[in-house]
Amino acid sequence: MNDELSQKVIGAAFKVHNELGFGFVEAVYERALAIELKNAGVPFDLQSPIKVSYRGQIVGEFVCDVLVDKHLIVELKSVKALAIAHEVQLVNYLNATKIDVGLLINFGADKVDVKRKFRKSN
Repeated sequence: MNDELSQKVIGAAFKVHNELGFGFVEAVYERALAIELKNAGVPFDLQSPIKVSYRGQIVGEFVCDVLVDKHLIVELKSVKALAIAHEVQLVNYLNATKIDVGLLINFGADKVDVKRKFRKSN
């Protein structure tokens, strides 16, 4: 299921990039991606708040850019090049939510850069 969802999201990201190109802020790509996902019939939520717990207590909250069908976290960037910190951020989100797969999608270069990340097994 996650692979099928991943492929749909990646396809939608390429459609967005083919039409908009690069150089816009992240929010523009997020909204355009939402249109593509909706047109593809993919359930998603934008800017989903997710609580982080430590030893059973809530210690913080983060907002993931796109939560697809409650099974796939999509973190969007619009930067010249992805950094290791972006990948670590996504893996931390996966660990906090116990969601197994995430996509890091960068619209900031002349082509879409997609990295698939997985939750660390504990």
